[in-house]
Amino acid sequence: MAHVTLIRPPLVVSRWCYMAAICPPIGPAYLASTLLAAGHDVRLIDALGEGLEEYHPCAIRRDLYARGLSIDAIVQRIPAQTDVIGISCMFTQEWPLIQALLAAIRARFPTVPLVAGNEHITAAPGSSLASSPALDYCVLGEGEATLRELVDVLKHGGDPGQVPGLAFRREGGVLRTPPRIRIKAVDEIPPPAWELTPLASYLDGGYGFGVNRGRSMPILASRGCPYQCTFCSNPAMWTTRWYPRHPRQVVEEMERYVLRYRAQNFDFYDLTAIVKKSWIVEFAQLLIQRQLGVSWQLPSGTRSEAIDEEVAPLLYRSGCRNISYAPESGSASVLARIKKHVNLPRMQSSMRATRRAGLNVKAHIVIGFPDEWHQEIWATLGFILKMAWLGVHDITIAPYSPYPGAELFEQLRAAGKIRAFDAAYFRDLYAFTDIANTVSYCDRVSSRRLGGYRTFGLLSFYAVQYLLRPWRLARTLRNLITRRHESRLEMSLDALLKRLRAPRPSAAASSAA
Repeated sequence: MAHVTLIRPPLVVSRWCYMAAICPPIGPAYLASTLLAAGHDVRLIDALGEGLEEYHPCAIRRDLYARGLSIDAIVQRIPAQTDVIGISCMFTQEWPLIQALLAAIRARFPTVPLVAGNEHITAAPGSSLASSPALDYCVLGEGEATLRELVDVLKHGGDPGQVPGLAFRREGGVLRTPPRIRIKAVDEIPPPAWELTPLASYLDGGYGFGVNRGRSMPILASRGCPYQCTFCSNPAMWTTRWYPRHPRQVVEEMERYVLRYRAQNFDFYDLTAIVKKSWIVEFAQLLIQRQLGVSWQLPSGTRSEAIDEEVAPLLYRSGCRNISYAPESGSASVLARIKKHVNLPRMQSSMRATRRAGLNVKAHIVIGFPDEWHQEIWATLGFILKMAWLGVHDITIAPYSPYPGAELFEQLRAAGKIRAFDAAYFRDLYAFTDIANTVSYCDRVSSRRLGGYRTFGLLSFYAVQYLLRPWRLARTLRNLITRRHESRLEMSLDALLKRLRAPRPSAAASSAA
């Protein structure tokens, strides 16, 4: 048996961030459950959940701060007897903080193997190892089986080069072992080890990935995404294979959480939850039969092909109250270039059906792709107004951000537009969710002009929506007072107001980045 410490780092956000989910660490919890099932002893440190009201300054930009435990506090929580330490790095902009965390851990634990994984590590293992001398191993892609085998090798001896899905230094270079085959038997993966996390802090505080509809539990109904959008790193992380769990197993997991944690709402963390109409129909019917009396949401965006006039009412009857679509653009030419296979008229029909069924509908939009033209952005702005007229409740408009592992990122790097993973690159990535800062990677559209498009799109969308449906404005104001949200806008405004009221972290505070 090995003693493994898993760390979920603090959350780094800008002061004017409008989209930063404070949610339980479902990825590390899945890794912990797999290690426990293999007989290992596991300690999970959730730096965010264990320090929800702590704020620390970040070195790369003055208006950035880390929410959660300080680096010193995290290091102090690591048990002295630990054999392996693993850190999750989901988003690329988190890497500077994690570099500092790795260095601090190495200073206290000079001989303990340090392992990192998740999206950024999978997309950029070579640069991660080069920029962090403290890091020993990178787990690439889906982590459960790879981490379990690596821990066994490190504890009992063996060659890490025989473990698929790894990258590590060897003989002056970086060795990448053969890719790990995706887990097909997703129903056999042990459920997340929530007992190792500060779950009560999230449930009692009204935190979650979706809007605040009560005590919200995270859940995954599937893994992967079958699509190949050029701005997304999904193919590098998950390949293009989509594996759903059996609907009955998902419903049974929800029932356990109702009984054990008094869950009232479920946030689905799937990359693309609804792919097959037969799956979602069976799931909704089973949920209706169980009569759990809960709501559930799809906050991360889904496809529209399987949601029609038949499916939408079924979703509502089963408790679905919030659904997000990801059209990304309103320009057919842009959609073709980014390989986003979306039929916009069909998506509008799906949005109309879900709204009529009673669901709160949100859409994700991205503007400023590297080769985008002004007229294509105007086409997207026109599509945004159509969605407001249709009755879509919420929208996010983000500037394109280049993430490692994505096809567009590699194109920008080959063209010399991204030269290095330097402080400026990491800093600029925060523009994706920062309403006060916009960074353009588009040759034809300046950052200032792109920010203007973004502001115009947001203001015009909500102006049209509230002019056509003034009762929604009254309801939004009521929900902001009661802090019981129905839309993502209400959740974002509530979080922004709380963040602006919070004391600014001082340079004298304990370092977090």
